[in-house]
Amino acid sequence: MKKTAVIAAAIAAGFVHPGVALAAPGLADEVYPATVETGEPELEARYGWLGGGPDSGEDELKLEASYGVSNRLRLAGVVEFERETGQSRRAEAGAIEAVYALGKVGGIDVGLYGEYEIGFHGADKAETKLLLQRRTGQWDLRLNLIAEKELAGGSKVELGYAAGAYAKVGGDVQLGVEAYGDLGNFDRFAPRAEHFVGPVAKFEIEGLGPELGLQVGYLVALGAARDDADGQLQVRLEMEF
Repeated sequence: MKKTAVIAAAIAAGFVHPGVALAAPGLADEVYPATVETGEPELEARYGWLGGGPDSGEDELKLEASYGVSNRLRLAGVVEFERETGQSRRAEAGAIEAVYALGKVGGIDVGLYGEYEIGFHGADKAETKLLLQRRTGQWDLRLNLIAEKELAGGSKVELGYAAGAYAKVGGDVQLGVEAYGDLGNFDRFAPRAEHFVGPVAKFEIEGLGPELGLQVGYLVALGAARDDADGQLQVRLEMEF
């Protein structure tokens, strides 16, 4: 298992060649778990909106359909819509993604994420993430280490992270904090970059047929992100069948 985890880490870190920066980290994104539930079809909508600064009003919407093929593999298809400030929303890209649960290492669930994105108005992209998760009776702690590469000549691999800590506060409610940010690239690691961090709340809604999940949050801009926005609003709605 340790050998498998080391290989996974290498892959997740691993487009070792030269990209565009990860713009507005966390916008319409999520902190992925490292586990998969078998036979569970799910529909999900993730929306992010930037407020304040030159990028105020820019937003992104991702629509996703996924299925747990086994207790280790989940496959999904995603369509992304974006709206830049002063412009109308347009379909930006389509993607296929997979999450593979590798198992536990020292009480930490380890998984691997891969995505191939087809750009409708630009170059395609490839992205991979190392997924780490620690669950206890009350807490759910997650860390995603991200490597993304635009498949165009001269593009470098861009590094980033997504992290979340969530606590059950009773019933079907969780409160927590999420953080997203850029980590530069292999030539210039951890420069002054864009980061967002802030509180989130998760709710499970039952009794309406399919099980519904709702997450809302507001993340404050830090570092270079403050040059373009004050923060971002996040809304996520998922439906499990």
